[in-house]
Amino acid sequence: MRKILALKDYLEGFKNKDRTILSRAITLVESHHPDHQKLAQELLQNLLPQTGSSKRIGISGTPGVGKSTFIESFGKLLTSQSKTLAVLAVDPTSQVSGGSILGDKTRMNELAIDPLAYIRPSPSGTTLGGVAKRTRESLLLCEAFGFDYVLVETVGVGQSETTVAQMVDLFVMLLQPGAGDDLQGIKRGILELVDMVVVTKDDGENHQIIHKAKHDYEKALHILRHEGWIPPVMSCSALTKMGLPEIESVIENYFRDQQLLIQSKRKKQGLDWMWQLIHEGLKEKLLSQVSAEEFQKIESDVLSQKLTAPQAALVLLNRC
Repeated sequence: MRKILALKDYLEGFKNKDRTILSRAITLVESHHPDHQKLAQELLQNLLPQTGSSKRIGISGTPGVGKSTFIESFGKLLTSQSKTLAVLAVDPTSQVSGGSILGDKTRMNELAIDPLAYIRPSPSGTTLGGVAKRTRESLLLCEAFGFDYVLVETVGVGQSETTVAQMVDLFVMLLQPGAGDDLQGIKRGILELVDMVVVTKDDGENHQIIHKAKHDYEKALHILRHEGWIPPVMSCSALTKMGLPEIESVIENYFRDQQLLIQSKRKKQGLDWMWQLIHEGLKEKLLSQVSAEEFQKIESDVLSQKLTAPQAALVLLNRC
């Protein structure tokens, strides 16, 4: 039976750079148990002064675009320069079975055994927006542990996958040309939030369509983004490593030259996180104060059209 860890055990583990303790700390913040949540918040409060120095990067893109392959190649480039990174990979949770595969370590097998890298897969659960419910807390734990970079790989759900932009300094969107209507990538919403666009799989006979796709995305971003940082459009091949050094160079320049923008982002992200927790807390409070029988009656009234959905919602909210 595993030893139950106290706060001092976690703090000592972080001080000694014990990755087993880091993994258990992430498991702690992901737990729904009230005692675990209380300990997790105490741990985060103690570690908060050690956070803030990592480069936070979000990686998004539709399924099949090559997120895991890109992260492995980019991560190996970083570790070859003695830089450390943590990868928080979010796997989709089945809405039928409630399970997740959590197979990111098998898709990044070289990075998974790199001593300068740490990969932590987590299920998305019922959380929308491409990330897990406790990804922010996990990110802070990885920062406090001392990683130079923290990469957040989202599940890959397309235009609605914007929550990650509320927790990172640099939001990278991976796009793949020639897989349908490229203009689907040129929409308001997610492209209004990205800080860099990378067109993947720039190898073989793809150069011509890559060039056209980059041109289209550049035009779209100049229309959508009128001031401040204009997201660059890059291309790369994660297999041949072509374009990766240039992408790293642009990222390093961003973190060097855009400190005011990054600070502004982090302040706003703190407020966004607060309001998200308030909304979650109000929902949990409602669920704890209304009995299952009351919920069933209200739902029955909606189904029988005795109440409209707004009326039913107001009845339940007045229970708080």
